[in-house]
Amino acid sequence: MKRIALISAIIFAACMPAGAEQGSRDEQAACRSDTRRFCRAVDPDSGTFGILNCLKQNRSRLSRACRALLESHGQ
Repeated sequence: MKRIALISAIIFAACMPAGAEQGSRDEQAACRSDTRRFCRAVDPDSGTFGILNCLKQNRSRLSRACRALLESHGQ
């Protein structure tokens, strides 16, 4: 569970403009299940963009909420 929280924080740090706060709980929840489903093999120590790149590679398979969130943050 801690790993998922860390991954979610990484995703939203990557998606948010510089200096912005992390997303709301709703935003963090938007991609949580997609991250678990598609990006389990990504090493959280690989850096911020490992998870983000994984989500982008699986864009067509993401939930509507996660896809919309990524798009709303220019990803």
